[in-house]
Amino acid sequence: MSLGMPEIVIILVIALLIFGPTRLPGLGKSMGEAIRGFKKGIDGAGDRDVTDENPREADRLESVKSEEIKKTKVKEEDQA
Repeated sequence: MSLGMPEIVIILVIALLIFGPTRLPGLGKSMGEAIRGFKKGIDGAGDRDVTDENPREADRLESVKSEEIKKTKVKEEDQA
């Protein structure tokens, strides 16, 4: 289901009637900025390094991770 040219024209005409010709360019600009910001946030979500922000929290997370790995190994050995 995609939008064809007639549907896009109808949407633009309705937007023009609702917001008027003076506010429509500003609305388009702010929508574009919001979408770009959202995409940047999504792309950079996994790039953050916790060690830069809070070293103690990074140490705690590392110890929790190593404990979980040990527990998993013990469970696997018990099952074998």
